[in-house]
Amino acid sequence: MIPEERVVFDNGSHQNILLEDFGHGEMVQSNVHLIVDGGEGIILDPGGHKVFKHLLAEIGGLIGVDNLKYIFLSHQDPDIVAAINGWLMTTRATAIAPVLWIRFIPHFGVDRLVINRIKGIGDDGAIIKLGNSDLYIIPAHFMHAPGNFQIYDPVSKILYSGDLGASLGQDYTYVENFDDHIQYMEGFHKRYIPSNKILKAWVKMARQLDIEIIAPQHGAIMKGKDIVNRFFDWLEDLPCGIDLMEDIYRVPSSYFEG
Repeated sequence: MIPEERVVFDNGSHQNILLEDFGHGEMVQSNVHLIVDGGEGIILDPGGHKVFKHLLAEIGGLIGVDNLKYIFLSHQDPDIVAAINGWLMTTRATAIAPVLWIRFIPHFGVDRLVINRIKGIGDDGAIIKLGNSDLYIIPAHFMHAPGNFQIYDPVSKILYSGDLGASLGQDYTYVENFDDHIQYMEGFHKRYIPSNKILKAWVKMARQLDIEIIAPQHGAIMKGKDIVNRFFDWLEDLPCGIDLMEDIYRVPSSYFEG
């Protein structure tokens, strides 16, 4: 039985589920999401080997592994892709990823028998069919990977934002107070997003969508149009990346002491 707080949306035929966070210890905390429509499922950024068997069991219990249609890989990082060979070997699903990373993903040990089930999406994104609904794969390049996508679900009005909106260190699942929540997002965004210019371009696109919820890959979920718009406003004015780090380009003068 999925706890109520992990059922992000459910209208009877369409469900959006936040799966259990099995990534403990030294691994960065990561959210894994499942979207189901008409009995077909897509899992988003399923992560590495330590969480694979647990997530596979959850998928089996929720929809059956044969009903997993897609595995969405927003970019190439190990917290997203590392267990992809296991997913392809144990399900019939098609993996979809930015075309930029298609020749890098096999370095995670993808068997030649399943390599052709990893399909690349071009920079402009695409629309995919899941059950009776459409999902929009939208560009999020340079946030933080140069080839990067997010998923917008118009049925639930959820934007799965990947690393954008990531927060670290908070002890809650849903954001209640946006001002208090900034402290958990600020450091990540200032370091991992390359410049404010790309944030402004993304916000311009995102404001065209009817978004009720932003669900990032790390940390708390932002729910409600007020918090969503506060997030957009915050991003538009946020200096980050090379806006802050031009002075770091110096020849080092001290020795590493590990």
